[in-house]
Amino acid sequence: MDVLIIDDESPAREIIRHYLQDYSEVNILGEASNGFEAMKLIGEKNPQLIFLDVQMPKLTGFEMIELIDNPPEIIFSTAYDEFAIKAFELNAVDYLLKPYPKQRFDAAMQKAVQKLQTGAVARTDLQSLMKSVGEKIADLTRIAVKDNKQIHIIPVHEIMYIEACGDYASLHTEKGVFLKEKTMKYFEENLPPQFIRIHRSTIVNVNKVIKIELYEKDSYRVHLKTKEILKASSKGYKTLKESLK
Repeated sequence: MDVLIIDDESPAREIIRHYLQDYSEVNILGEASNGFEAMKLIGEKNPQLIFLDVQMPKLTGFEMIELIDNPPEIIFSTAYDEFAIKAFELNAVDYLLKPYPKQRFDAAMQKAVQKLQTGAVARTDLQSLMKSVGEKIADLTRIAVKDNKQIHIIPVHEIMYIEACGDYASLHTEKGVFLKEKTMKYFEENLPPQFIRIHRSTIVNVNKVIKIELYEKDSYRVHLKTKEILKASSKGYKTLKESLK
């Protein structure tokens, strides 16, 4: 079993290495202390299993998984119990709540070994599952996107508006347009209150709006500071008008 250990804290990585000494079938391919290093290693080493910390600098564990095309099996680790439900929603093998004893670690490893060796549990595509999974822990403050091989971290306040684009959402910023494999419903439910859905295919940042005008019956135009013009439905107009009071 080829594994990678991903955690920004050296003692946490050391504990996992120590616990893995009892598993002769395990081959530790390497370690990473942040999400960017981890993504590079995963691409190069192709591990079967990763131990992944949830909260890391630069790129969180959840953000990282969103950007990997074919994620390996995952055992999440976290110091915060509220992330446990999220970990299971992402079809992780298991999660470890820090600090965890050897017995708890062994239970997680038993699940991983069974899943990898016998194939008893069918894998679910994490990318597809994450399209509709909402993080209810807090409003989104940033969004990680991948443009070819380059990763961008976009603070949500820089987003002017979001448009539906097939299976993706198109994030429009003054620095460019970025695609994210998420549903409009996901963004509508998880973005801060200043983001309003003005049309079934459009969500706008009200802080970027300068004017709203009637276009035709039950249809409106929303003018942005960047001089772009968006269409709003009658329902979207009412919601936007209320938010601007």
